Amino acid sequence: MNKNKSPEDVLQQEFLRERAAVLGRAGDSVSSALEKLHSIENCLEERMSRLADIERLVSQGLTDALSLGRLRCHMVIEINREISKFNGAREYALRRHYYLIVTREAMGMRRHHWVDQHYRVPPQKKHLQDG
Repeated sequence: MNKNKSPEDVLQQEFLRERAAVLGRAGDSVSSALEKLHSIENCLEERMSRLADIERLVSQGLTDALSLGRLRCHMVIEINREISKFNGAREYALRRHYYLIVTREAMGMRRHHWVDQHYRVPPQKKHLQDG
């Protein structure tokens, strides 16, 4: 123990370190949830691009419409599955974001606008209609 510091000072420093660690873990949890969400979103964008390619081929009449129609139906099912996965991951990210706000509130921090700016959760996605 440092001879210049009182036991109260040492405890205060330890308390501040623990507060910082708790906030860090809460922020890391939100970041991790958002990274997973963005990964799912990238996969969705790739599949949506492939679906657009299929629809372009069908509209141009360049290939067998029946087989491409089946492929399109299969792609829509896959995309809707990914959208459900995205929306579930989004709910998880929103919960992590809420826990970060609650943690900050418990520590006496009342202004959270930067948290909302830094940890932006995208809106929910709607499922595609097959047809």
